[in-house]
Order: sequence, then structure tokens, then C-alpha cells
Amino acid sequence: MSEPMWGQRRRPDPGPAASSVGRWEPISPSDLALDRRELATALRHDGGPAGADADAVEDALERLLLAYEELTSNALRHGRAPIEVAVTAFGTSWLLDVSDAAGDQPPMPAVDRDPARGGIGLRLVARICSAHGWCTRQGRKSVWACIDVLEGAASKAHPGAGSPATG
Repeated sequence: MSEPMWGQRRRPDPGPAASSVGRWEPISPSDLALDRRELATALRHDGGPAGADADAVEDALERLLLAYEELTSNALRHGRAPIEVAVTAFGTSWLLDVSDAAGDQPPMPAVDRDPARGGIGLRLVARICSAHGWCTRQGRKSVWACIDVLEGAASKAHPGAGSPATG
């Protein structure tokens, strides 16, 4: 039997060279929109990891922003306050970590639901990220996704290479 798409997995350790891009504590959808805009501005100003071309950075940024929107809105809808969101830069990747106080409720992709009614966010995030999962830390659920800036560039240069992990 295959591993579940959103299996319980330890969050990657970005290491000592990592840098915080930002931290947010949204309490409403309007907070999510403002925080997402702040994240986009910060990362566009930063320019991405050394050696990455502008197209690769923009592609990865769009994937990160989509994952941010999906995972944070899920936490606001289905999680328990307080919601905490952090983005960390390390190597050629960004780690998105969305946590809430519902440590007893794993992320649950919708099954057999009409996509027009929603419920495709977790599947979408799984497809666009290089790694993803969830874990509990100190009674909180942490849903995380890792976006590699160079992954999109590799798949464009070599179709079939660098395809996102589906867990």
C-alpha cells in the first residue's frame, strides 16, 4: 500500500545558515491576503538564491504564494487558533510552515468531492512542492511545504526531471 499523500513526516531542518523571510499570525482571510502580499514583496526584493535566474525565482515564488494561500486558508477554515505561518529561506529552497492548535486533526485531502466545491488545495500543494508533510510539535499541528527555486528551472530545461514529489 502506498504512503498517504499528506503523511506525517518530520519537517526539514533548514540548518544554521537559514534566514527567516517572515512570520505571520493571520486571524481572518483579509489578514491572509495582506500577509501574502507582504511575503511577495519581501521575496521579490530579495531576488532569490545566488545563481538562480529571474524566471526560476518568479516561478518558485508563484508556487510558494499558491502554497501559502492554500495551507493558510485551510488552517483558518479547519484548524484551531492561533494560526502561525513562517517562511524560511535555506540553500535554494523556501520552507513554508503553517501551524495551528488542532494537533489532533491531520490535514485531510478531500475525497470524491466535486472540485467546483473546493477541496483540491492539499493535492495542488503536493504537486507544486519538492517536499511536503505534517507533524505535531508541542501539541500543535505543523503543515509544511518546501519549494525549491531551481526545481522549476530543471524541469523546463529537461522535461520529466525535477517533477514535484507527490508523497
